[in-house]
Amino acid sequence: MDTQYSPAQQVFRDEVREFLATQLDPETAVRVRNDQPLSKEERQAWQRTLYRRGWGAPAWPVEYGGTGWNAIERHIFEEECARAHAPEQLSFGLKMVAPVIQKYASQEQKERFLPGIISGEDWWCQGYSEPGSGSDLASLKTSAVRDGDEYVVNGQKTWTTLAQHANWIFCLVRTNPDVRKQQGISFLLIDMNTPGITVRPIIMLDGGHEVNEVWFDNVRVPVANRIGEENMGWTYAKYLLGHERTNIARVGRSKAALRRLKKIAADQPGNSGGRLLDDPSFRERIARVELELQALEITNLKLVAADGQQRAPGPEASILKIKGSEIQQTISELVSLALGPYGAAHLADDGSEYPQGLSAAFPSEYSSATGRYFNNRKTTIYGGSSEIQKGIICKAILGI
Repeated sequence: MDTQYSPAQQVFRDEVREFLATQLDPETAVRVRNDQPLSKEERQAWQRTLYRRGWGAPAWPVEYGGTGWNAIERHIFEEECARAHAPEQLSFGLKMVAPVIQKYASQEQKERFLPGIISGEDWWCQGYSEPGSGSDLASLKTSAVRDGDEYVVNGQKTWTTLAQHANWIFCLVRTNPDVRKQQGISFLLIDMNTPGITVRPIIMLDGGHEVNEVWFDNVRVPVANRIGEENMGWTYAKYLLGHERTNIARVGRSKAALRRLKKIAADQPGNSGGRLLDDPSFRERIARVELELQALEITNLKLVAADGQQRAPGPEASILKIKGSEIQQTISELVSLALGPYGAAHLADDGSEYPQGLSAAFPSEYSSATGRYFNNRKTTIYGGSSEIQKGIICKAILGI
């Protein structure tokens, strides 16, 4: 695949750069660059800015408000947003449930839900994982019993990212417990303000509130909020997971993180007294992950090009998911190593909590590096663990 941009693509890249330079709030960009959490308001404000420009959903078909960009243009947009430290668009609505709605929902459901996703008005979260039903997702137990024109939902979801902000959740629920486990699942869209829903925070090691438990206690959901046919939810779930695994590759963000790693290594002293970047061993580790990232980028471009041709992501998405998550982990690990003793502690944003004996003059922009390292430990688990992805590859590609 030719990775050189054509003159027209370079013009497009310049247009994106100009937009980012004039429309992205500098304070928000600093927070993104420093791996600091963004508020709901900051994320929604950026989505509204993109929506007003007509760029609210780069990968959507034009008929639903998408840009009509090809795979290379979408790649350029994602890369430039990462370079400028723009907030990532939330995947749950735009890149996960929206493709399912566009492919499987009724026209009425499309008209009802898609506008709020692209405008940023609605915030979606994902109701898939349960205690004991993570990688073995089909073993989920949250039940939905039909009662006239409604389902009565009971159960628990866990690791629900940013559910504290969400006003909608897309859920896998069990509507038939008496058949093979993959055959008794339905796909529901549930208003988070419905009586009976409780969101409980899960506080992580770095003190952040990113994930939650979501409890359903006799929650009544209209049958009209079911996507597709009853008991066919596993089909829709697999389609969604293909898109999620493609998104996890995060090539643009990893390229930005790699640039940051090189800067840190250039600023930090090595064992021989020179720059850490000049240390042959450390430089070799950076070169290795950079080559892996270049290979991932080419593979990702091939896959998103196929997706643009209306082909659902296949087992190739599992390859992207494995390598993309491993590369993210490797870069964050190298950042922590490059920071030396400063990489051993999670420092407060105001620089007030430094380990004994370390200088408070250390740049605060690196204060969240350790938190990012720990947070990236999850990337080889969510969206289907690496073991699950390898099983998909063996079955679908190798025929094992």
